[in-house]
Amino acid sequence: MKDFVKSVVEINDNKLSRWFAFIIQGLILLSVIAFTVETLPDLKPQTRDILKSIEIVTVIVFTVEYLLRIYVADNKLKFIFSFYGIIDLVSILPFYLAIGFDLRSLRALRFLRIFRVLKMVRYNKAMAHFIFAIKSVKEEIILFVMVTMILIYFSGVGIYYFENQAQPENFSSIFDSLWWAIITLTTVGYGDVYPVTIGGRVFTFLILMIGLGIVAIPTGIISSALTKTMDEKNE
Repeated sequence: MKDFVKSVVEINDNKLSRWFAFIIQGLILLSVIAFTVETLPDLKPQTRDILKSIEIVTVIVFTVEYLLRIYVADNKLKFIFSFYGIIDLVSILPFYLAIGFDLRSLRALRFLRIFRVLKMVRYNKAMAHFIFAIKSVKEEIILFVMVTMILIYFSGVGIYYFENQAQPENFSSIFDSLWWAIITLTTVGYGDVYPVTIGGRVFTFLILMIGLGIVAIPTGIISSALTKTMDEKNE
């Protein structure tokens, strides 16, 4: 029995498995569409009832799928705490946590439903290659994140000491300066807050140059990993 269930719920080259994957993907899309429509103002009560019914049906199916995947997993704890296991749990958790509560007061839980989109990764080979590529360079990405955090803090402290006296309302503390540093390093820009001192402008120029490099680094790392992954697949 377990082998039969495993052949269906896991991705295999048989008709039942393909139908199971097709149904789950269809329900994921239906759930995401319902979640989006739910945000429209002035919906009719009948429409809200339909959306609620869709939510209940999809949660029941996703719950059964989650329990079946735990049942057929060779290492159940490993699956539960794996990427897919966590996504499967998060996709149904808001529904059960919200039982007995007013969802309007638990908007964060409603937001978690959007993680159902990530369930599609399991059925998409291209996304699977992307996830594998990310895992293969996770140490480089962690190092990049650490360096970025250090640069953000350095930038926030630097601009604070350059601009605090000239613009105490905009750079009143290092915390305010950190927000400026984040949007500057990511080259997003912050039109109404900018340095006015010569030292601040020179410092900002240097930060912008660093920001351009920071944006390019992860792109190069991931692109290289994806290329390597596809070459290994072709071989």
